[in-house]
Amino acid sequence: MALVREYLLYLRVEKGLRPLSGEAYARDLEMFAEYLEGTQAVLETAQQREVAGFLDHLYRHQIEARSVARKLSCLRGFYKWLLLDKRIRHNPTVNIESPKAWKVLPKALAESETAEMLDAATVAATGAAGDAVALRDRAILELLYAGGVRVSELTGLRTEDLQLDAGRVMVRGKGDKERVVPLGRAAVEALTGYLERGRPMFVKRNRSGGLFLSQQGRTLTRGWIWELVKSKSGGRASPHMLRHSCATHMVGHGADLRTVQTLLGHSDIATTQVYTHIAMDRLKAVHRAHHPRAKAKAVRGTE
Repeated sequence: MALVREYLLYLRVEKGLRPLSGEAYARDLEMFAEYLEGTQAVLETAQQREVAGFLDHLYRHQIEARSVARKLSCLRGFYKWLLLDKRIRHNPTVNIESPKAWKVLPKALAESETAEMLDAATVAATGAAGDAVALRDRAILELLYAGGVRVSELTGLRTEDLQLDAGRVMVRGKGDKERVVPLGRAAVEALTGYLERGRPMFVKRNRSGGLFLSQQGRTLTRGWIWELVKSKSGGRASPHMLRHSCATHMVGHGADLRTVQTLLGHSDIATTQVYTHIAMDRLKAVHRAHHPRAKAKAVRGTE
């Protein structure tokens, strides 16, 4: 469809949309367009009732709630663009509520599970068998968890992006937007060890500007990182789960959502609000522990 292609071109040029994201947007818009064929409407003339009907249609066909939420987000961006370009007079998605999926916490490892995985990686990297591979793997796991970085951001890192003396790294997120991610002592230590005693062993085999290299000297792929995390976690985690674990544990320890939004590189605070109920659970626990009237009082007249 010409209109969809024009919109995707706008996203690539003006917003820096990546190819894989563009393909997902195209599929979502094409799916909505197919639905509209049965309502005698087209993309430019769709009204709120058609958008709501489309979402109901997805639910009836047991489409996962989070996927429904993503499709609605796609439609919102599309109709906002049409409105700004004066092709339509009203945005049919304005009064459509987001699916409840945004209130569902993404899966995260327990803190004990995360600590167990990272401790095992540390032992492997510092023990007698602390070779280049072990140093590299530990640095990857520490960085994924400490910085909450996306796997695509990690594979795109270069050595010059690290500022370990300042305890931070520069990453490039969606739309090639750069952000500074702070690193804790454990991550800085792991990265320092990898740079000094691990990476040089791989660079000798093949020159590459990438930060994390294979034993053949090539920049590691996203798929390779996924397999590494899966293996080291005993099949319990993925790189994305480590990202969610980072945010979940931070909020659980009192971090505010704006700070987590900045760390994760979310452009919209609404995306970060998926962690709201963790903050609320912590608030309730603090209230119960410290408010003088929060605890149940003993019934008078009883012994």
